Amino acid sequence: MNFKEHIIDKITELTGLEREAVSKAVETPPDEKLGDLAFPCFPLAKVLRKAPPLIAQELASKLSSDELIDRVDAVGGYLNFFYNRAAFISDTVSAVRAAGDGWGRSDMGSGKTVLVEYSSPNIAKPFHIGHLFSTAVGNSLAKIYKFLGYDVQSLNHLGDWGTQFGKLISAYKRWGDPAVIEKDPIKELLKIYVKFHEEAEKHPELEDEAREYFKKLEEGDEETTALWKYFRDQSLVEFKRVYDMLGVEFDSYNGEAFYSDKMDEVVEILNEKGLLVESEGARVVDLSDMNMPPCIILKSDGATIYATRDIAAALYRHRTYNFYKNIYVVGLPQSLHFRQIFETMKRAGWEWSKDCVHVGFGLVKLPGKNMSTRHGDVVFLEEVLNESIEKTRAIIEKNNSDVGDVDDVAKKIGIGAVLYTFLKNSREKDIVFSWDTMLDFDGESAPYCMYGYARGRSILRRAEGIDYSDADMSKAVSDDAYTLVKLMNGYGDAVKDAADKNEPFYVNRYVTNLVKAFNKFYNTNPIMKDDVDEDTKKARLAIVDAVCGIIKSALSLLGIEVVESM
Repeated sequence: MNFKEHIIDKITELTGLEREAVSKAVETPPDEKLGDLAFPCFPLAKVLRKAPPLIAQELASKLSSDELIDRVDAVGGYLNFFYNRAAFISDTVSAVRAAGDGWGRSDMGSGKTVLVEYSSPNIAKPFHIGHLFSTAVGNSLAKIYKFLGYDVQSLNHLGDWGTQFGKLISAYKRWGDPAVIEKDPIKELLKIYVKFHEEAEKHPELEDEAREYFKKLEEGDEETTALWKYFRDQSLVEFKRVYDMLGVEFDSYNGEAFYSDKMDEVVEILNEKGLLVESEGARVVDLSDMNMPPCIILKSDGATIYATRDIAAALYRHRTYNFYKNIYVVGLPQSLHFRQIFETMKRAGWEWSKDCVHVGFGLVKLPGKNMSTRHGDVVFLEEVLNESIEKTRAIIEKNNSDVGDVDDVAKKIGIGAVLYTFLKNSREKDIVFSWDTMLDFDGESAPYCMYGYARGRSILRRAEGIDYSDADMSKAVSDDAYTLVKLMNGYGDAVKDAADKNEPFYVNRYVTNLVKAFNKFYNTNPIMKDDVDEDTKKARLAIVDAVCGIIKSALSLLGIEVVESM
């Protein structure tokens, strides 16, 4: 039964308004004491020539309670509806348990393809803590869209092209020791890359040498291509080890190099459409009428840049996937870049450019640390994850927790704690990295949410042998039970909100509030105590079973695995 739709039907029948208009008008009151659903009577004032409070009173007198509605109150110009709590709890809990991991899912995305580009580290450079923002947000969005029935393609647009590879090749040929690099490829390649920049400040001619090496790479020179491929292969080994720790998978690792032979067509199309103009020797698209700098397509030396490659990639993706949405999870500093290329594609006549979306995110701030691979100041993500796991293990051992497989539990909680931190606020908000906040088992954190799930599973294990499949849910009616079940009912809406706004934060906030409500329910509604009668015990166990399923599902959309005991 859908309580909201039932009320919309009753209002439509009583007022004669269009059902769609009623559906848009109904709202959730800001205070639960005012009811579960409210209908503002103000739009009826002109039609009925009466004050809204009077209209509300007249309508309330004509609306009787039924099996779904407990009562209807007129408050000011609003009709406030109160659900039949026993019916609502029974209907919702039964539906959640029957749906299993399908609760909250939708087929709204059926037949539509969503591309999510995220993570996108540069090869031959370390996978640092800053990359986790894009990785966490993108992975979560991919899971959210899949949950809503979309065909999702996760794309890792590797930074594997550009003049920096000319610099790295120059550095490798001057200072690279193959035997040393083999032992720890990324860290050693970073060392010589940093050394190149140090030396180039004293010897600027090194920059010319680097440009020459990249030119050879573009021309397909055998030696430079072999080195580039070596850097890429070694990097992917390193990256995939971290992705495995995070449980992240991609459908494509096509990086910038993949589109290097597809850029000439972009230049031709833009030229044919009369969009390219000359500016200081470069070929650009003039965007001054949009108060934007020009979008550079060809530099003065004829070389392409990021914009050219990104436009080529977008065209390729449209032809390959015919996408419904093409989402770029890339930091906010790149906002202007995406505005430029989206506007350029629009002017090229590509109607589908409106379906390209930049999902920006803030910065990661570490006390006393500024990250820069040019200068070697970098915090390796793998080291952060391992440190989180070790700190979690220490907490478990200190508390003498009986968790079974300590390694597995510490890994899931430790990694979950890091992911939760990157998703718990609006993605545009900067993150201040703090171990104390991240591993707080009592605050808004992954350990707190995971503990809520583990507590529920512990109750269910203690209740093994009790059949609560046909529980009389009227025995579970209480204020805290009702608040909890209402939250459970809103899971699907929270996931849709997250997709609509491309904000995993909505799921994060939802599951945190759900666990808070569950903890309150647990503390005020005894379950396994001797003085709880059997029927009440069964009804409350059914709620615990249902809420555990939703906590697990919601955390999985954030990329976080649950543990059965803590």
